[in-house]
Order: sequence, then structure tokens, then C-alpha cells
Amino acid sequence: MNIQNQTIDLGNGREITIETGKLAKQAHGSVVVRSGDTMLLATIVSSYEPMDVDFLPLTVDYREKYAAAGRFPGGFFKREARPSDTEVLVMRLVDRALRPLFPGDYHAGTQVMIQLMSADKEVLPDSLAGFAASAAIAVSDVPFDGPMSEVRVARVNGEFVINPLRSELEIADMDIMVAGTMDSIVMVEGEMQEVSEGEMVDAIEKAHEAIKTQCEAQNELAKKVNAFGNKREYNHETHDEELRDRIQDEMYPKFYEAGKTGATKEERKSRFSELKEAFMATMSDEEKAEKGGLASDYIKSAQKKAVRDLILNEGLRLDGRKTTEIRPIWTEVDYLPGCHGSSIFTRGETQSLTTLTLGTKLDEQLIDGALVRKNEKFLLHYNFPPFSTGEERPLRGTSRREVGHGNLALRALKPVLPPTDECPYTIRLVSEILESNGSSSMATVCAGTLALMDGGVNIKAPVSGIAMGLITDLDSGKYAILSDILGDEDHLGDMDFKVTGTADGITACQMDIKIKGLSFDQLREALEQAREGRHHIRKAMLTEIAEPRDDYKDHAPRIVSLEVPGDSIGAIIGPGGKIIQEIQAETETTISIEDVDGKGMVEIAASDKAAIDAALTRIKQIAFPPTVEVGEEYEGKVKTIMPYGAFVEVLPGIDGLLHVSELDWKRVENVEDILKEGELVKFKVVGRDPKTGKIKLSRKVLLPKPEGYVERPPRGDRGDRRRDRGDREDRRRDRGPRPDGPKNEG
Repeated sequence: MNIQNQTIDLGNGREITIETGKLAKQAHGSVVVRSGDTMLLATIVSSYEPMDVDFLPLTVDYREKYAAAGRFPGGFFKREARPSDTEVLVMRLVDRALRPLFPGDYHAGTQVMIQLMSADKEVLPDSLAGFAASAAIAVSDVPFDGPMSEVRVARVNGEFVINPLRSELEIADMDIMVAGTMDSIVMVEGEMQEVSEGEMVDAIEKAHEAIKTQCEAQNELAKKVNAFGNKREYNHETHDEELRDRIQDEMYPKFYEAGKTGATKEERKSRFSELKEAFMATMSDEEKAEKGGLASDYIKSAQKKAVRDLILNEGLRLDGRKTTEIRPIWTEVDYLPGCHGSSIFTRGETQSLTTLTLGTKLDEQLIDGALVRKNEKFLLHYNFPPFSTGEERPLRGTSRREVGHGNLALRALKPVLPPTDECPYTIRLVSEILESNGSSSMATVCAGTLALMDGGVNIKAPVSGIAMGLITDLDSGKYAILSDILGDEDHLGDMDFKVTGTADGITACQMDIKIKGLSFDQLREALEQAREGRHHIRKAMLTEIAEPRDDYKDHAPRIVSLEVPGDSIGAIIGPGGKIIQEIQAETETTISIEDVDGKGMVEIAASDKAAIDAALTRIKQIAFPPTVEVGEEYEGKVKTIMPYGAFVEVLPGIDGLLHVSELDWKRVENVEDILKEGELVKFKVVGRDPKTGKIKLSRKVLLPKPEGYVERPPRGDRGDRRRDRGDREDRRRDRGPRPDGPKNEG
């Protein structure tokens, strides 16, 4: 084995090592990256034959092995199955950083796999995944315009930390993943606690310093295995320069003029299609059969250049807007009466209908991953049906794109949610994208803010979001930053930059850069233009609803939280959950209880305040048991009926015998003539046995005496014998069942 290693010093006694030549040697490239006890195996395999497509068929896969953390997978089969949302998000981070760095004319099927093989509870593997993937490509023969690396930068106690430990990240106010090469940034995504644009750029610059060090280490490792001299030769595209020049000369001016008119998405699509069909009609059938695919590609290139030049030269966009102009916005709240909150946000040809659902602790999502097991109280789901873009395609479950867009919106809104002691609800937002031409994830952020306010959730501040674009001409140095980009501008542009925030600062961002050489000055300019756009959108949103409603909707559940002594949890739950289930059934509430640092946290939910009060009273009686007072009147449930009386619940957990002689002033032969099991009965505590301390109950003292009733003096009659028998039975119940076996055994 030709094992080669490279080490990177992170400072503070921490380092990253890359090793190749030991594992997975049949892959075209493989490395093991280690930091602490976290170890990732990254591999790449790329076919030597191109696929019949005009793009790179790249697949990035990331999986966390439960064995890495010494855990069993959940579920019946006890094995890793479909990827979790966490794994999907890491795949997207790596894919978005790698894809722009492969040659544009490389069309071989390519698969990059990253697997977590060993876990360190303090070293986060997602900050190493992109680095590992790039290192595997660097030591392979696959062509790649890298290396690149990906790091996490967090601000902890006012200082920027590269690849922070898990414990450090928990107290950070910035969490950003940054990917880049030696000379440029290619991807940014993160969340922040309302920071300024300047602070965000400072964090990205700090990350780029670490990225350059990690890229140098990859180059050194590639030299050791002679990877630079072994890159494969390929020819995946054949061109006809004469046809390319002909199409450019003929179609470019037509597309340029067509782009000036300003039109809707469908009108532009129709107009450009007509120009393409007109040119294709000039080709012979033989020429179409031989060069039709090339002609179609060259027409797309001419259209792209014409649209880009129109923006750079005249500042005109496809829909007629100026570069800083935001499309018309209209909003509506309380649109769906059955929801706990709802909103419509429409910006141009992009529309989100978002719903709010408020739930209890029982509705929290259990995150059961290889490294993390926790309950999540805030969920945001994003759905992108095909009709939103006028397409017909089958639904195949939740796509990676839907997971990623939903996560971005979740990160944008999470910093403004009220604390749990103010809002104990589990919150779920669902964004249904009904139209899409431009950033639907940013529409989700805006609609989510409105739905939360419509539902009475007291958010700290409204959050708005905007998608920015960039058109550049590296030869002339011209560039244009576009606010509120269209779908076409996203496809034709050099940058897709999404920013969300409040009036006070940024809460989340996502950036993908498709060209080299974006300067930090351009980045600052884009962020400043985005800030102005965000403020414009937020003001338009607030014309519909300016602040959260004073209260939740009438049909929303009401939740009351209560802290009880830890040693009372078992009594509240009861054997097999009997007591808590009984309280829920009788009061029509939903109750959850958990042990938090030795204290019991009880949550009671219902749509009726009286039901909550009833459940709260019963739980307090168990957790803080009152003393049964002689002379007080009570109402309790009949638990058991015996020939000599009925056992009733005086207080939760305290039962007493209501003797047959105390049921009525007249003689009662059959207890069931007066009482039934399960019914409520009123009674009074009339005394306490001085020997046993048992309470004595009476129902008849609450009833009027019959006219002419004469109370007889006590004597050893049948009633006394019946009382004695009742006392004996009462004592027998206290002792419990007799042990098995003959009475006189032993």
C-alpha cells in the first residue's frame, strides 16, 4: 500500500489529518479525514464514458453510520435506511460547492460518497464533509478545477472560531458554512442573531483564510500521489464552429430586441420559442438530424448572452424592471378559517400560501439521528408542486430541494420566535408554493412571518427575505447586481444570493456563486442592496398586519404549564398511566409531563379554559396534596361499591369509606339503590378514627332530615356489627391480598 498523509494544524491542540491509499482503493479516489475521533471516508467514482446529456450528472451522497456513535438505528429493521433531513442538507452543501468546479464540458456520470465512520461528540462532521469530498477528487484522475474546502465559522463570545466544537456552537450568535477555492468563495449558508452586513462579510473573510490553508494541504497530498500528472483525458463535446457563429450572428440581435419588450414569463417563453423555431425551419431535414442538438445548444447560448448584455449595457431586465426594482407585492392573512393562522404572500409571479398549526408537547418532532437525539418544537415544511411552474410531472416524495428550501426559511424565522415560557406551543408552518418565478423560499419566509402574526404568536420582529442576482463581464469589468431575481435571471446569472432579516439585522443567508473572482467589495455592495430590498418588502408586508394579534384564534389549543415536585411525577401518571389518562378523559384535555433536572414539567392543553382549570386543579391536588379537614364538604367519584358501603375519592389519591348507614336517614338495604360506580357524590367529613386516623364520611348529613325522624341512641345492633365488618374489610384492603398457600402453612 502507498499510504500518504497530510496534517493541518487548527490551533488549540486540534488538527485535521488526510490519509489516502489505505481504504477503498478500487474507487477512483478515496481519503479518510480525521479530526479528534470523528472520521469520514470520502470516495469518488466517475465513468470513463460520457452520458448523452449536456450537463454533469453528479450525485453527492452523505450518510452517518449509527455505529460511528455506538448506537443502534431506530425502527423495526434496525439498519440505516433513507437519508434523514440532516444528511440531505449536508449533501446539498457539498453538491453546491463541488458542482461549479467541474469542467463545463465534462458529462460523465460521477458519484461522490461521504460516510461518517467514527464520531466524536464534540467534533461536528458536516464542517469536514466538503473538505473530504474535495480531497478525494484531488487524489483521483477526475478533472476538477479545485481543490475547494468547506468550513464552519461561528462567533463565540465576540470571536470568530473556525470549525467550532459542538459546545462552542451552542453559545454562538453566528453559524455559517462557507465553501471556496484558493482564490474565491463559491458557497455560503448560515443563520445569525440579527447581525449586520459588515459582520457577515468579516465572518466570510475569516473562513476564506482557513479554506486556503486546507486547499494547500490537498495540493500537497495530490503531489505525493502524483495526481496532477494522472488526470484523465476526455472529449465529451463535439462542436461546429461555423454553425455556432452563424447562430450567434443571426439570433443574438433578435433575442436582444425581444428582451427589451418586458413581458410575463409565459409571453417571454412563447416569444423566444418562436424565434428558435423560425431558425430551425431554415435548416434542412438532414442538417437537423445531424446538428439539431448542437443548434439548440447554440441558440440557448445566444439567448443567454443577449439577455446578459441587455442588463449590462442598458440596465433593462426581462420583465422591464430596473436592477434595484422589486416586483409588485400583495398579501392577505386569515385566509383559511380552520387554521390557527394563515397567509398569502405574492410577489410578482411567485406565491406562497402558508399555514400555522399550534400543538402541544406531544406534537414535537423526535430527531433520532446517529449523532443527535432531541425533540424539535419548531417545524417548517415547504412543498413545491409541479403546477406552480405550469408543469406536469409525477410526485416522488419530498425532494432534496424542498428539504433545503424549507430549512433555509426555518433558520430565517427561528431567531425571532418567542421563548418557551412565553409560547409553550409546538409550532408548525407549511408553505404551499402555488406559483413560482423567482425565489419561493424567500416568499416562504415572508408568508411564514405573516402566518405567525395572524395566529397570535408574539414574534420578536417581522422577518422578510429577498433573492439577489449578479451579471458580470470579466473582460470589461462590468457587473450588475439584481434585486428580486426572476427564475430566468437565476439560470442566466452568475450568483444566487438569498438574504433574510429584520429591521435590525440578518437572520439567515444562502449564496451560490457560479464564477471565479467575486470580490468582497462586490459582496458588500450586494448585501447593501439586499438590505434596502428587504426593508421595502417588509414594509409592504406590514400594511396587511402590523404586529402579532393580541390573542390566539378561538379554536387554537390553550396551553398552561406547571412545575411540580419531581417526586410527584409518578403519582400524577399513576400505575400504567391510569391516573393521567383518567384526568385527560374526564376533563377532555391533553396532558404531558416530563422530568427536567429533577423537576416535573406539566403541560395541559385544551380549547376550553374550564377544562384546563379542572385538570390543573386535579394535578395540583396530587402534586401539592391538601389536608382533608373534618367538617368540610367534598365531591368525589364512587370507586367501588361493597355490601356495607361505597369507597369514594375524597381527594386525588385519598379514598374513604362512605358507610351504608351514612348514605341516607332512612334504612338502606342495597347500596346500589343510592349510588353507582363512577358517579359523583357529595359528602361531608364528619370525623376521624382516633386509633387508625381514618376519616369518617357521611352523605346523609347533607340531606334534610325526614319529618318526625327520631335519632336512636347508639347500641350494639346490626348496624354496629355492620360497621365493625366494614372496618375489618377496610383494614383488609389496606393490608393487601393474602399470600398464596394454606392459611396455617408453617
